Amino acid sequence: MGRQTETIIESILSNINNCILDKKEQVQLALTSFLAGGHLLIEDIPGVGKTTLALSMARVLGLDFARIQMTSDLLPGDVLGVSMFDPVQNAFRFHPGPIFHSIVLADEINRASPRTQSALLEAMAEGQVSVDGETYPLSKFFLVIATQNPLEEFGVNSLPQSQMDRFLMSVTLGYPGQKAEKQLLRGNNQKFDLEAAVSPEEISHLRNQRQKIFLSDEIIEMVMTLTRATRKNETVRAGLSPRGMLALKSSAQATAMVKGRDYVVPDDLRAVAYHVLNHRLTFRSTQDREAMTRKIILDVWG
Repeated sequence: MGRQTETIIESILSNINNCILDKKEQVQLALTSFLAGGHLLIEDIPGVGKTTLALSMARVLGLDFARIQMTSDLLPGDVLGVSMFDPVQNAFRFHPGPIFHSIVLADEINRASPRTQSALLEAMAEGQVSVDGETYPLSKFFLVIATQNPLEEFGVNSLPQSQMDRFLMSVTLGYPGQKAEKQLLRGNNQKFDLEAAVSPEEISHLRNQRQKIFLSDEIIEMVMTLTRATRKNETVRAGLSPRGMLALKSSAQATAMVKGRDYVVPDDLRAVAYHVLNHRLTFRSTQDREAMTRKIILDVWG
């Protein structure tokens, strides 16, 4: 992989990490998801930096940004856009919604109605929006970062498993460390003082490079072995789908590229497997989902 690619990636990560403190792993996973062309689900409590991560990513990547506060009364048209009659032209004109931005933060997605959730997730899957029989393409860099609070139980509509599968990865941010919190209290964080570190052409180049990252027979067998294990495991109600299997592959490729390699190694798979599987697997019991997901990965790969 060329030195220019490594330099661009290092610049992106460095700039975002200057803005969101003590979250290098999560920042790398978010960039990995973007380079792999997938969407990201953040499951965490309010106030830990989800909006900061999304906005800083948009600024460093030089892309436009929109935040949608998902509420129970939000309509699909509020997200996608609507056609309105223009009396001057005597015709209907389409007014695009916030989903037409490149990076979209869908905050508290589980508070939206199932109908609005479905409209958003359909657009995520297809990369386009259909309104009144007309189809409108979304940004070629379109990325949804959706958030939900796992502790909320009232006034929420949990995403069905078929829609959870639309997210490439899921992550949690967690609380910052003691040193980072001290910096926050002292006001030493460089919040949103950011400029674009990459051009649209360079982003396209990075994504094209990701697809060329080499996977050996050993790596392919590791992916297939884990996939089959999730389907045969008696504790799992629904194992990894073919889409999930491909998500694991593309996430590992993007991780290898971020690490400066043009080939995937086992550690690349291990770095992303939990984040690809955790929101996809459904278990027969109500035990700790996170622990059970990690156990399956450990049992298969050691």
